[in-house]
Amino acid sequence: MFRGKKYKDSSKLIDRSVQYDVADAMDLVVKAAPAKFDETVEIHIKLGVDSRHADQQVRGAIVLPNGTGKTRKVLVFAKDAKLDEALAAGADYAGGMELVEKITKENWFDFDVVVATPDMMGIVGRLGKVLGPKGLMPSPKAGTVTPNVTAAVHEIKAGKIEYRLDKTNIIHCPIGKVSFGAEKLQQNFDALVGAVIKAKPAAAKGQYIRSCVIASTMGPGIKVSTAKY
Repeated sequence: MFRGKKYKDSSKLIDRSVQYDVADAMDLVVKAAPAKFDETVEIHIKLGVDSRHADQQVRGAIVLPNGTGKTRKVLVFAKDAKLDEALAAGADYAGGMELVEKITKENWFDFDVVVATPDMMGIVGRLGKVLGPKGLMPSPKAGTVTPNVTAAVHEIKAGKIEYRLDKTNIIHCPIGKVSFGAEKLQQNFDALVGAVIKAKPAAAKGQYIRSCVIASTMGPGIKVSTAKY
């Protein structure tokens, strides 16, 4: 794989054989971000579970203390008074069947998060095949199927993120922007890792957190020690 000069220079700051403590890792991820734009910092946590088993799923949501640095577009499926409530709360789009048709017929995905009131899930269920693979299907566990649309929209706009396992038992999540600085990134990191640990399934055996890596959009990966957690 071709790597540019900036990436190679950034890589020289990092020892790949070392698991850095969290504070040092956050300092490094900020220093090693080579791009001219404000890069997103992501965390990748490999867990000692098997996502093929229902009793070993790890999924949830958390409002990061310092947000994500990104404004997320929210679509709400609701009707009547809840529709007005969603728009008043700051939802970018709100509606019912007309939005289902727009998504299916126009392949429209100009949104980052989908929220639905429980009475709309019969309609939203029709979108399972298109929303599911994109990780956009609303779920009670993530707090995106709820009668309280005002709270849901406010939390998402404030920096609520969803974490869930992929097929390789890894959680990938943004924890902020390089411009946040090391301290705020660490606060977000601590909050997310704490939530993942609390979500440990009873069926999980052996070492729960197998590895943890952070990286900025264009920067190299940095191994983080999670021993203290």
